[in-house]
Amino acid sequence: MATTNFKTENNTYRKLIGNGLTYRIPPFQRDYSWGEEEWEDLWADLLGTLSAEEPAHYMGYLVLQSEDEKTFDVIDGQQRLTTLTLLVLAALKHLQRLIDEKQSPDENSRRLDELRRTYVGSLDPVTLATKSKLTLNRNNDSYFQQYLVPLQRLPQRRLRLSEHTLRKGFEWFEKKIGEWLAKQAGDPGKALAGLVADMSDRLFFTVINVTDELNAYRVFETLNARGVKLSSTDLLKNYLFSVIHRDRAKRDEDMPQLELRWEALVGRLGSELFPEFLRVHWLSRGRFVRHAELFKAVRREVTSREAVFELLRRLDEDLDRYLSLREPSTSGLSPKARELAQQLRLFGVKQPYPLLVAAQRAFSPSDFESLLRACVVISFRYNVICGFSPGDQEPVYASAAKGIADGTTRTVAEVIKGLAAIYPSDDVFEANFVDKVLTKGKEKLVRHILCELEKQKSNVPLDSDDDTMTIEHVLPQSPVEGWDAFGDQDLEMQTFRLANMVLMRKSQNSQLGNKPYAEKRPVLRASEFPMTRELAEENAEWTPTRLMGRQHKLAKLAGATWRIAQLS
Repeated sequence: MATTNFKTENNTYRKLIGNGLTYRIPPFQRDYSWGEEEWEDLWADLLGTLSAEEPAHYMGYLVLQSEDEKTFDVIDGQQRLTTLTLLVLAALKHLQRLIDEKQSPDENSRRLDELRRTYVGSLDPVTLATKSKLTLNRNNDSYFQQYLVPLQRLPQRRLRLSEHTLRKGFEWFEKKIGEWLAKQAGDPGKALAGLVADMSDRLFFTVINVTDELNAYRVFETLNARGVKLSSTDLLKNYLFSVIHRDRAKRDEDMPQLELRWEALVGRLGSELFPEFLRVHWLSRGRFVRHAELFKAVRREVTSREAVFELLRRLDEDLDRYLSLREPSTSGLSPKARELAQQLRLFGVKQPYPLLVAAQRAFSPSDFESLLRACVVISFRYNVICGFSPGDQEPVYASAAKGIADGTTRTVAEVIKGLAAIYPSDDVFEANFVDKVLTKGKEKLVRHILCELEKQKSNVPLDSDDDTMTIEHVLPQSPVEGWDAFGDQDLEMQTFRLANMVLMRKSQNSQLGNKPYAEKRPVLRASEFPMTRELAEENAEWTPTRLMGRQHKLAKLAGATWRIAQLS
């Protein structure tokens, strides 16, 4: 991102709102949605700064878009800015009550006017209406400007849910400020003005100013990659709605339809998951794009009302296919396909999703199942065992999806042939398998691997989700005595090699604990699992050499278990 397209600075709330600038929530951003939990957190943070427990409180990122640096669209941060305005308005309501009760009316009137001018907006000298510093979205602004800003009596019927939420937020802060004010000594008008002044000086934001939607989206992607979750879904929504809004002749008819279809999509997915689904959809149609360039691609291709509704139609079409991979247990896939999709989730691998969505559109269920199995095998070899870069997989899967989408690839065999570049050879796979260490937290994956190996070797079908089955570490995780053959420096590495792990029933495993191998061996030999018995029968003692010998044997067995004949 070019440095000329955005700038970042830290600002207090006073500097942000008290300097003649105005802020707008884009018309199609989500409605106000904070509730008592968020209000409580904010109030507690504010009281913490007032009691000198902390000199300031950090409010997080605020992403703004402006062309003239006078009026700013709030791309991310509307909930916080709106809530702070509600808090200020609640303080002004208490000042107005003091004026009505004739408590220092002249001084408190001046305080009220100055605070309103600084934090809420100025009065039009003709209409006496407030020119607000903050404009909310199309569903909330009318209620906000008509009732909350001028401190009018608040209606409670025939309101949208978000308008009720605004009212409740104002009343919640009005009550909290009243409780706080009752504990203050001296002039209540001064206390209220001091509360707002202290708040505005001690709450601060990191403000990111961008020049257009594309730069805003890039900011979202950068911050999301660093673990700061922002509403890139709202930005995408706002862009699509703005396209429809340009067509004056159709917008009154199209807007409700677009709103319904958008909410149906996002409602099933959730806001955070929507960008991932959009990119999977985009790649499945044969158009490769990196995460950071997704919004640019949408903006380039979706420029008319027809294109907006065509995009929604295609997204509707692919949604169930995508969800069948994300949530296979509730999908309409065949039992075997559900099992394979569940394995992809267990591996934590999503790179094949665009290809698999494209395949569901083009292939029969049996052919799709064959391709899904190939993707599971590749994912196990490439991602789970070899640990190669997932980023190098994406273009290969996207290219295969493109072949399906444009009709140049017509059979599963052709698709699999195109995946050869990301299929580690037997030698590479087995070498990485020998070195693989699966540490704590991977128990479910280990159990799955051991079940698959048992099925391959002994033709014994096992359910890795069977909760009566557990993993026994032959060399214990915390050995006490009888394990002198293993040095301390490589203890963890040896403990968590697959060769050191076997399947056991929980009832038997509880007998073993940290006992020496000589005491464990008879229990292992009595196990119902053939590979567990085999370890005990073939090894009179358990040493690093014996362990690594078994690790090499398992590597060969794994090569045969997770194998695509066409590519091996």
